[in-house]
Amino acid sequence: MTSEARAGKNGGGPIVLIDEEEDRWDGRTETDEPTETSPLVNAGVRHDGTSISNNERRENWLGYEDFVDFPWWQRPSVYWLLGPYLLFTLAFGGIIVPKLNLIVDLVCRSYFADRQVLDPAFTFTPVIMGADNPQCNIPAVQKNVATFTLVLSALAGGLSAITAPKLGSLSDRYGRKRLLVIASCGGVLNEIVTIFVAKFPETIDFHWLILGSFFDGIAGSFTAGGVLAHSYTSDCTPPSKRGVHIGYLHACLFTGLALGPLLTGYFVEWTGSLLSIFYVVLGCHLAVILFFWSFLPESLSHKRQMAAREKHRYEQEATAAQLRSGLPGSVSDSVRPQVASFLSDRMGSWLPAFLSANPLAPLKILVPSGRHNKLLRRNLVVLALIDAIILAAAMGSGTVIILYSEYMFNWRNLEASRFVSVVSLTRVVILLGILPIINYFFRILPLRRKRREDGNQNVLESNSGADNTDVWVLRIALLCDAAGTVGYIFVRRQELFILCGITTAFGGLASATVGSAITKHVPGERVGSLLGATGLLHALGRVFAPTLFNGLYAGTVETFPQAFFVLLASLFGLAVCGSFLVRPHVYLEEDGYVAVPVRESPRSQDADILADDEMPSETLPRI
Repeated sequence: MTSEARAGKNGGGPIVLIDEEEDRWDGRTETDEPTETSPLVNAGVRHDGTSISNNERRENWLGYEDFVDFPWWQRPSVYWLLGPYLLFTLAFGGIIVPKLNLIVDLVCRSYFADRQVLDPAFTFTPVIMGADNPQCNIPAVQKNVATFTLVLSALAGGLSAITAPKLGSLSDRYGRKRLLVIASCGGVLNEIVTIFVAKFPETIDFHWLILGSFFDGIAGSFTAGGVLAHSYTSDCTPPSKRGVHIGYLHACLFTGLALGPLLTGYFVEWTGSLLSIFYVVLGCHLAVILFFWSFLPESLSHKRQMAAREKHRYEQEATAAQLRSGLPGSVSDSVRPQVASFLSDRMGSWLPAFLSANPLAPLKILVPSGRHNKLLRRNLVVLALIDAIILAAAMGSGTVIILYSEYMFNWRNLEASRFVSVVSLTRVVILLGILPIINYFFRILPLRRKRREDGNQNVLESNSGADNTDVWVLRIALLCDAAGTVGYIFVRRQELFILCGITTAFGGLASATVGSAITKHVPGERVGSLLGATGLLHALGRVFAPTLFNGLYAGTVETFPQAFFVLLASLFGLAVCGSFLVRPHVYLEEDGYVAVPVRESPRSQDADILADDEMPSETLPRI
């Protein structure tokens, strides 16, 4: 057993628990550092002793070794995920406008009904569901709609901030597949509630939509789906190709956001019923769940799941042991000895559960303890904050940009839709075309050249931190986002406004790159927990960003409507500055978050077991 609690770069003062026999067996010395081209032990040989073909050994990655003997339909790959993920994003993007229109109609009906109750002489034009209802375009109805949609968004976002990190952590121990199914069930329940409310508006009050948002949020909502999809991709993709494959997921997302509203608009017009699209979206959710459950191969082998569960159990035991021995002296002095003894014995059982219930507890993975992990902590925190800024800008700025363009250039719905489609499709082209080319010339070719020079084609890639390509692609992409946003402030011609939008589309490289780079900093069994922490930040951004951006625009549209873009450009400027703090090739070897407590063996000849009292205290988790 080798467990090194140190960063992979500048990791002074290593804390090592070593089984000497195993260390001699694998041939590594204390100074050996795993890299993306570390030799693979017993490479070229299957578990049954037969050799592996050249095609199979072309790419060696830790995520492959447990599936070598499996047929192709049981081997995990990002390509299994692209179809259902695209269907999911089409449903997510396509339902936004129809659901908003449904809420407007329902709130409008309720508003006029309440007015008539207060004033029996009051008359109004009946509200027809799914039809054009100009009588609803009044400030009172719009205000009620804005308030109600804010409640729905805050509820779903707040609950997903709690559940998404939990699902990500659980997926490390119980597999990605079943958690993907659970996360998708929330959307099914949400659409069922929506259909009932839309079908029986006279019987079911529109406030029942809050129950649908509750179901959506408690299952993790869109946030958990993204966390688990990225975790699945990280499991089955070597670091050299991870950014490209995560880029495929982001291309699916932008395709769904670009084509979803267009397809749903034509479908509603063709059927003549607003309710019909909700049945289609419900069918999409059920199809995704069926595919995940029946066909999607699990990306974490049973062996890796059991290892993650065992490590988690050891962490809990270590935390409990520390807490049992750490009753504060002030408490011990102020209570009877019997009470102090009872609290000391019981603290290790209830306090860890209490601490884990803290909604911000998942963020502790971003700050591993130890002075030697200083660079690692900085990288993780900076990358997580950059990721949160990108997500918050994407979730909160879209509506304001459309409102601003319609206000400044007198665009109608058609022109605004074309602008959104052009920018989104440009992002798709960049992610599917330019990013793979960059990856091939700056990462794949150098890796192949190194393999030829070393004369060893059996190379094991490992998570060894963000490389130079990651860092520079991230910086350039963020600069494009910042430059395009600054352009929004000053341009007054619609052609230049569109050009600025295309410039920001190159920022799509940043979202894929940061999502890939951050997973390279931790061992594979920690990826779900790490992405769960970033998912918590995503959920918080989903709650606060629209409120902040919409509020700022509403307050300044009459005096300085570009104030929103000033704020957005400032955020991207901070992200650019932060990207220059990220250092390449900094990573955590094995697991440096907690040391596994080992009891003293009754046999003195077991010299390779480290006693508890020899364990440095700085390896214990910070509470």
